[in-house]
Amino acid sequence: MNTKVSTLLLSLFSIGAFAQISSESNNNNAESTISYLDSIKNSFVNHSMSSCIEERMTKELVNLDLFEEMESDISNIYRDEDVSFDELPTELLKSRLKLLDQKSPFKIEYNESLERVIKSFLKNRKKSYARLMGLADYYFPMFEEHLAKYDVPLEVKYLAIVESALNPAARSRVGATGLWQFMYPTGKQYGLEVNSFVDERSDPLKSSEAAAKYLSDLYAIFGDWDLVLASYNAGPGNVSKAIRRSSGYTNYWNIRKNLPKETQGYLPAFFATMYIFEYGKEHGIVANNSPAVLAQTDTIAVKKRMTFDQISSLLDISSHEIEFLNPTYKLKEIPYVSGKNHFVRLPINKVGLFASNEDKIYAYIDHENDKVEKPIFTLESNSALVTNDTKPTYHTVRNGESLGVVANKYGITVAQIKKWNNMNSNAIHPGKKLKVGAIVANIANTKSAKSEKTYTVRSGDSLYSISKKHPGISIGQLKKINNLKEGQNIHPGMKLRIDG
Repeated sequence: MNTKVSTLLLSLFSIGAFAQISSESNNNNAESTISYLDSIKNSFVNHSMSSCIEERMTKELVNLDLFEEMESDISNIYRDEDVSFDELPTELLKSRLKLLDQKSPFKIEYNESLERVIKSFLKNRKKSYARLMGLADYYFPMFEEHLAKYDVPLEVKYLAIVESALNPAARSRVGATGLWQFMYPTGKQYGLEVNSFVDERSDPLKSSEAAAKYLSDLYAIFGDWDLVLASYNAGPGNVSKAIRRSSGYTNYWNIRKNLPKETQGYLPAFFATMYIFEYGKEHGIVANNSPAVLAQTDTIAVKKRMTFDQISSLLDISSHEIEFLNPTYKLKEIPYVSGKNHFVRLPINKVGLFASNEDKIYAYIDHENDKVEKPIFTLESNSALVTNDTKPTYHTVRNGESLGVVANKYGITVAQIKKWNNMNSNAIHPGKKLKVGAIVANIANTKSAKSEKTYTVRSGDSLYSISKKHPGISIGQLKKINNLKEGQNIHPGMKLRIDG
């Protein structure tokens, strides 16, 4: 065979072989990365797959276009511009509004201004209302429960559409947030917590409870539900001023011109929304599918801090669905605070799966936490505690290891390794000895040599929690002195050396 051809074939074979080895190595790394998760999930009790909410539906949560449309419409309604819409004759509208008025504590009376708003919504927003009707199937049952509790008319559920277009993530230009658009002070006044992790103004249940209380308090002031809604938007002070400026009239339509411009379009938008929900079918509006049904979801308290992505991986549920069902959590993670419960809402069968396998779920969370870089308190940072000797810890570099691999193994940083070993670059070679820490041999006020100490693993322990109980020894050191292999689990009753 021609020498050049032979050389070329050998080169191609070598490249192919290297690619295969590299691919196998990557596959092995991937398998080792997910093996613990898979082993946890394979051991779950009653692990069954469910039909999850479709991703395109749950994206309604972060889709703010409906909210922006509603804000724009309300700001322009007060202009009272003529709208051409022959599909709804004036006499038919009058008769339907009269029927709505008979069934409602609101003063729903025909006037040309309201007719223009209704026709404008029907002409320009049919698709928007089809989407809103789909979302309403999920949110309205929880609204009605809280409104009924405080004797607030159930029709007030339509107010959340005008306020937020049923988007718990909605935030106005002045900072009002959530389905019911609470400002920060009013939210705090009605018991809604806001901190770095949580904004309960976005919690559908808690914000609905607060809104019902607030509306009930406003009714105690005005005794008129039309004025209650106006004051919910403009504030009771502005409504009182409008009444005085209107020579004492108290009908909304009589004081409308003296209200803020946004509030001039507020009640008409509310009545128009009520009309479209009641007579949508007559106008060919068909509700989109609901992204969820409240009765098919439930909550469970979490006992460790966990992220939406971790829950998604463990329970085979999309992060979009978790986000839709749990809009309260600003950072897409559920905090854990001693003495305070935080809940995650999930489809019912996923709640059952979670409850049946809590120990395994929290073991996985601990496993994930163990991989997070922790601060290492070295001789330099703890020199005040050391009276004399320290015992350096060394690692002999193996074939294929990098500084990053070594750092992860001992729970330290690459920068620390380079500093302790006076290194100017990241280059290392097999056989090189690296200082990877210092274990304190003698502590202040202790002159005797340290005897071997052990720790008996208890239920719920992890390497991370054990290292926290015993300052001076890292997760990496625990693994090394106890000959724990990567991915090897600890179990109750197991004895671990903790003396280094």
